[in-house]
Amino acid sequence: MSRTVVVTGGAKGIGRAVVARFLAAGDRVTALGRDAEALAHLRGELHSGAPGTLGVVPCDVADEAAVAAAFADIGAVDVLVNNAGVATAAPFAHTTLADWERHLAVNATGAFLCTRAVIASMRGRDRGAIVTVASTAGRVGAAYASAYTASKHAAVGLMRAVAAEVAGSGVRANAVCPTFVDTPMTERSIERIAEATGRSAQEGRDALVASSPLGRLLDPQEVADAVVWLASDAARSINGQTLILDGGGIQT
Repeated sequence: MSRTVVVTGGAKGIGRAVVARFLAAGDRVTALGRDAEALAHLRGELHSGAPGTLGVVPCDVADEAAVAAAFADIGAVDVLVNNAGVATAAPFAHTTLADWERHLAVNATGAFLCTRAVIASMRGRDRGAIVTVASTAGRVGAAYASAYTASKHAAVGLMRAVAAEVAGSGVRANAVCPTFVDTPMTERSIERIAEATGRSAQEGRDALVASSPLGRLLDPQEVADAVVWLASDAARSINGQTLILDGGGIQT
């Protein structure tokens, strides 16, 4: 049965891969994002020939009014994927208040606002799945990424709290925690880490690859696979969990 799916940060990287997977499954997908040009490109690239339908809505998930308006237009949502995120790197002592607040606004408050926008309707229908794309930085500390790490811990905690409230209702809330993924966001992080440490960008990338038991960066499609599975009936007994995608680096 076709579902109504919303993917925040849906135009690029992991979000784009997630949108493509739900479209391939025949779902009605709405991609939210701040970059109207990227959303238009996404629509032109993925809409034609897909079994599902794709809508795009420019929206800053950290803007309460914008989120409320977007979800009012979309209506009842069956699957929400909180994927919108920002990531910058800096030594803790050089992390500005603006950087700290922006990370929390997008990575944590954005997930809160979007989840709040769908939860009442899901509870009223006793069905729905919320999946937040967090990070392994939401489970352990990450050097040169204090703001990012704190915001992803908050996103994981949010899903656990929501899961506790909806337990047994048919609504589920979970998080996916991937290690570094081969996306433009990761490339930007590598460049900033290189600047902070005096390494070259390639040395920074090599260090990330070496830190993973997989010996490589994740492909966005691998994260999309996990998201789509958690949103499916195959995972209907899973609630309040963090699915770690790192090849075995974090022991739980």
